[in-house]
Amino acid sequence: MIEIEIKANNSKEILEDIQNHIGGTILELWSECTLIVDNDLAEGSIRFIPYDWGVNLLDYNITFKDEIRLKMHADAYNPIRFIYALSGSFKHRFGVDNREELVEPYHSLIFTNKSSGINYIHFPKDTKLEINVIQIIRKRFLKKRTTNVSTLNKKLYEIFLDTDHENRFIHYGTLNLKMADLVKKTRNLKAKGMLRVLKIEAKVYEILTLHIQRHNKLQQGVPLPTSLIKSELIKVRKLGEAILKNPAKNYSLEQLASDTGLSQAKLQDGFKFLYTRTVTEYIRHVRLESARNLILTTDLNISQIVYTIGFTSRSYFSKIFKEKYDITPNEYKKQIVTPIAV
Repeated sequence: MIEIEIKANNSKEILEDIQNHIGGTILELWSECTLIVDNDLAEGSIRFIPYDWGVNLLDYNITFKDEIRLKMHADAYNPIRFIYALSGSFKHRFGVDNREELVEPYHSLIFTNKSSGINYIHFPKDTKLEINVIQIIRKRFLKKRTTNVSTLNKKLYEIFLDTDHENRFIHYGTLNLKMADLVKKTRNLKAKGMLRVLKIEAKVYEILTLHIQRHNKLQQGVPLPTSLIKSELIKVRKLGEAILKNPAKNYSLEQLASDTGLSQAKLQDGFKFLYTRTVTEYIRHVRLESARNLILTTDLNISQIVYTIGFTSRSYFSKIFKEKYDITPNEYKKQIVTPIAV
């Protein structure tokens, strides 16, 4: 096991402390710093993006080839950390505890320590880690004009106001598959430069909102759907991703149930929970979003697009497109291609 002692004053220094132990090169572009490693100790990257008002992102996309334990001192730098494991797992404990708690894929962790405390994060070896960490420096964040922490539940409210770091706080979240989609979007953005950094910032705040909403629901005792267990919800999410990648396929509820080994009722419950839509509504939504994207990015005519996304009736497609976007496909296409008058 390699133990890396972190005595950083900011997130960039965390990146540098890790680099000092596992090697690699730090590249910086438009304030996005990325540690890239490909050696006997690790393969992958860790990136850091700072934003205004004390919010920053530390994003792991890496495989360690030995166990790694971060020993993080909470002296000068002691933010609230909102962590989500997209893939891979890790363990956490405070320095005052002996037992490590496991954070599994699709689960979250919120924690902060007392000033002068120690946090341990333990990463396994030979496991692909995709871990999203949002860190908030409270004194700076509370100065933001639009920050209104009074809307938080009592526990989070007290932690955000604890700017002298007198209290220790930990919350292990339950299964959250909705957050996975947002975390993926922060990794798959095609934009470059400042636009890329700003788009990632928007997703960071969406992810933070989901962390807070889920914490609120758990405090209120709102449960996961009782009809599905964790592994079944993961199956539903994988099915949703497959439909997103191939919207034109001829789907039927019977075949989808057979393919996943889930009953039709469980499929419907899972889609309603994850996507707030029935299976049919979700397929239609994905096809319409795909059609709109094809109108924007290709020269295909409307009939070609109807065929491409899996519809058989142009009139039906036009009807539901207008219901969703309040404009017909032809009108939408004309708006895009019509030149702006000088």
